[in-house]
Amino acid sequence: MSGIPYDFYCRWRARGRERAGEEVSLHEEASPPERWMQQIWRHQRLRRMELCCLDGRRVRVLHPGFWNREPGPDFRDAVLQFGDGGLVTGDVEIDLQTAGWFGHGHAVNPAYARVVLQVVWEPGGRVVERAVLPMAPFLDCPLDDMAPWLEEEAAIRVPPTTPGRCCGPLRRQSPDRVISLLEQAARARLERKVDEFRSRGRTLGWGPVLWEGVFAALGYKHNVWSMRRLAELLPSAPSGNEVAAWESRLLGLAGLLPTELPRGPAGEFVRSRWDHWWRERTTWDQAVLPASVWRLAGLRPANHPQRRLALAARWLALGHWAERVEQFFLEDTGVRGRLARWVALLAPAGGAEAGSPDAFWLNHWTLRSRWRAGPLPWIGPSRATDLAVNAVLPWLLARATSGDLAGGDPGVRARLEQSWMEWPAGQDNADLRFARRRLWGGVPAGIRWTAARQQGLLQVRHDFCLAAGSLCSGCRFPVLVDALEQSEAGSCGTGP
Repeated sequence: MSGIPYDFYCRWRARGRERAGEEVSLHEEASPPERWMQQIWRHQRLRRMELCCLDGRRVRVLHPGFWNREPGPDFRDAVLQFGDGGLVTGDVEIDLQTAGWFGHGHAVNPAYARVVLQVVWEPGGRVVERAVLPMAPFLDCPLDDMAPWLEEEAAIRVPPTTPGRCCGPLRRQSPDRVISLLEQAARARLERKVDEFRSRGRTLGWGPVLWEGVFAALGYKHNVWSMRRLAELLPSAPSGNEVAAWESRLLGLAGLLPTELPRGPAGEFVRSRWDHWWRERTTWDQAVLPASVWRLAGLRPANHPQRRLALAARWLALGHWAERVEQFFLEDTGVRGRLARWVALLAPAGGAEAGSPDAFWLNHWTLRSRWRAGPLPWIGPSRATDLAVNAVLPWLLARATSGDLAGGDPGVRARLEQSWMEWPAGQDNADLRFARRRLWGGVPAGIRWTAARQQGLLQVRHDFCLAAGSLCSGCRFPVLVDALEQSEAGSCGTGP
């Protein structure tokens, strides 16, 4: 393996940002970039149960809206509740101060007519007629602690075009050097995930923050937030081990129980879930998600939120699912076959006999789909990998580094990190293909991909490609790659 110093990537990345003038010095009186505010709102990095508008009204965010990268309001079709009123659907605009509403011309622009909430860092200037929410008082952790995460999430997207300037330098490197670089980038990405879980865990508790991560991983593209919102409601839900009750509650809260019964066995099954949901519906009426928060067009049946929620209901009904996954990763030390064992652990154990709570789902993808010869899989390797790499293992490492797991035993932490680093590669996607095209002009030879190396590739993309633009303007990653030989000779490889 390459002799690159273990912290080479992180040191060079930090130095490159300093030279590019990207380091943001934050003080209590300073305002963050507006692009940071967009990501704080998009991911709801807020103490959500305490949100209060400038006029004194409480505001609940059932859905923050869909991030708009075209002209117009920053977020479309948010679902909010002000005080004890009903649900309000509309747009959200992000500004540093309230004066931005007039200074940017939003007040006279018809494109902003549906804005129901202006989110600002702090009040300032003329008061707008609509609701205004100050962001600064409600962050879920200090802005300084959030800054590294924000620098990654707030990067500007660039179109997938021709290969980048780093193609030549990267092609000259041996596979071992490239692997070492990717794994260092992966560790930087893992550290960011762990920090986020640790921060949220301090605010919410370890159990709720795990379910947030799990439900988000069960979402798909545009439905990640909607799934996460359902996870936020779990602490208020009654406990119990009845699958039908959990399934009915989740589908009812999601607004995904059909109001018109399908024909045949599907109709009988939906009716049975309505029989449960009717008994709780009044209690949860203000929390039910409207249909507008779900994006179902083009989804593969296996990724449909109805099926994902049915699976989550079975985990919740166990009552000790978190303990099961914790035990799995603390005791499973064999690399060979680990993914298959993980998938088997995640799959419910119910049978297909009549009356079994799993019988319907073994032959139907969704509540409206036709009968299919089964048994249909509950979860596949790609989604199981997402759960392990993006939720469960970072959650366990956050607990371990906080001393909450195994007394902070360094050996346990090392085993968990090794599991993350050795996890088999996940499903290929557009972001990975974009990164390979930019960095190598295609698929690099001689690299056995793991989930961690894929994560490292995504980290390089975030740290360098997105910030440099389609023409690689000012990007220092090619210099970093050329410096690998110097680093092996004992130099830090800072470049010119």
